[in-house]
Formats: sequence, C-alpha cells, structure tokens
Amino acid sequence: MAMQRNNVVFQILLFTLVFVIVNCTGLQLGFYQTTCPRVEKIVYDTTEEYIHRAPPLAASLLRMHFHDCFVRGCDGSVLLNSTTTSKAEKDGPPNLSLRGFEVVEAAKAALEVECPGVVSCADVLALVARDAIFQIRGPFWPVPLGRRDGRVSLFAESFTLPPPFANITLLKTIFDSKGLSVKDLVVLSGAHTVGLSHCSTIATRLYNFTGNGDTDPSLDPAYVPQLKSICSQTDRTTLLTMDSTVGEFDANYYKGVTQHRGLFQSDAALLNDNQTSAYVNFQSRTNGFTFFRDFGVSMVKMGQIGVLTGTDGEIRKTCALIN
Repeated sequence: MAMQRNNVVFQILLFTLVFVIVNCTGLQLGFYQTTCPRVEKIVYDTTEEYIHRAPPLAASLLRMHFHDCFVRGCDGSVLLNSTTTSKAEKDGPPNLSLRGFEVVEAAKAALEVECPGVVSCADVLALVARDAIFQIRGPFWPVPLGRRDGRVSLFAESFTLPPPFANITLLKTIFDSKGLSVKDLVVLSGAHTVGLSHCSTIATRLYNFTGNGDTDPSLDPAYVPQLKSICSQTDRTTLLTMDSTVGEFDANYYKGVTQHRGLFQSDAALLNDNQTSAYVNFQSRTNGFTFFRDFGVSMVKMGQIGVLTGTDGEIRKTCALIN
C-alpha cells in the first residue's frame, strides 16, 4: 500500500513538472498526435532492435542526449557532421567516444517514411535515450516533444561539457548555468551506473595525479591495484565499467562512490558537498529507494534545456546534415 501511494505521488509530481515545462518551453506531451501519431511506437521499436542486439548502446545513447543538451541546448547539434568549412562538436575530444548515431538515424529514417519532414532529430534523440534506458530495465519518464533542430555545431563548444576531472564547485556552476539544481547534478550523475570509460580518462588519476607519479588519494587504496592491473599508463583503448553491476541500471553507482570507488574525479567530488553527499549516502543505504523516480524528474528537466520551438531552427531530413 505504501509503495502504491509513493508511485501515485511520483506520477503527480512528474506530470506536474511536465506541465510546467510545457508552459515554459513550448514542448508538449502528444505534440505529434495529429501530424505523426505513431512517432513514439516507431522510435521505440527501432531502438529495441538495436538494444536487443547490443544492450551497452543504452548507456551510449543516454550520454549522447546529455552531451547534446549541455551544448547549445537539446537541439540535435551533437548529431551534425563536420563540414569542409566548420568542424562540429561531434569531433571534439569529449565526443569522440560517443556511439549509437546509427540508432538515431535509423529511427529518423523510419519516421521520414511515415511522416516526412515532421519529427525533429532532437526529439528523436530524446525519445531514443529514454526508450533505450527503459529497455535495459531502467526508469521510464514522459518526454514532452516539439523540439526543433539547430543549424550550428561548433568543435570548440564541446569543451564546455562537464569534464571527468571536475571538482564539485565546477560541477555545480555548470549545472546551474543550464538551469539544473544541485539535486539534478547528483541524480544525473547516477547515469554512470551503466557507463563505460576508456582507461585514458583515468590515467592521470592513477599514475600522475599531481605530476609526481602519484595516485589520487581520494581513491580507495584497495581499488587502485585492481584498476592498474586493467589499465596501463599508456592504454587508450581498454574500456572500464563505471560500477560493479555491469549493464544494470541501479543504484550501485552510489555505493561505489561511498566506498571511494567512483571512477572519475567528478564522481568522487559528490562526497565534497553536504547536499550531494547526503543524496549519495541515502541511495547507497536504501538501495536506490527514490533513484528511479528522481532520475525521471531530472531527465525531464534536462530535456528542456535551451530547446528551439515554433519557427526556430529546422526539421532536418537527415540528422547528420542541415537541410
């Protein structure tokens, strides 16, 4: 009975939030109801084909949506290819490891058959990210639609993404600049529960933290030999999982952070703020009692950062190219 009450409260909270977003940004649930009524089914089915074959793509697609929204807003700019005259954010170092562009393109192609020129690539990416996470037994959240696609993508702007070496002050500043709260910061960091990272991302933290051949002292000393046995100092190809429950969307990430086994400095930084550390410890102690619900709320908020609506931007025919 208590669980039912909690679920009802959550649904009321989430749909109230969606209502606020609709009124503030022009996004709407059911935006394509008359122009492309099967949009969500087409995107879901296309995404499922890929996730069934390669479940790790779910984490990649979620990360792609995050990277899109944090640069120029959720406008699909991360999907654009570089041109002979302009290098795109897709080719910036923080985005070189992004995967899953083919999933977005496949969903967009299917929609172009069903309702050509109607659904934006930015909306497709938002739906694909949600559906992919749900298909690996993660949370589900409503996605208000009506985003339009941006026409600009700049290599240099990829460097404004939150870096893995960020301290808590920098993280709070970046999230605040996007209209996201400290709670959103710690909640969305939980996406690392299904994340992967190259050894090169943590090489400095393992082997040369202060420039003297040392290791970051905030890492669990018992964890360091394990990481070093997997990652040499020059390894640029090996992938690491971000928590111990590989491929499962759960709250185990927060347990790892409390044990000083967060892979990035930005993970460890969550222990350096009263609000974020309290949330980390609560989710760790309660096995993620509110994590799925909180994640849905924060994803709805993130999905409305800087959106283009109305007559702004365009509806791309192909996600990698402006019209």
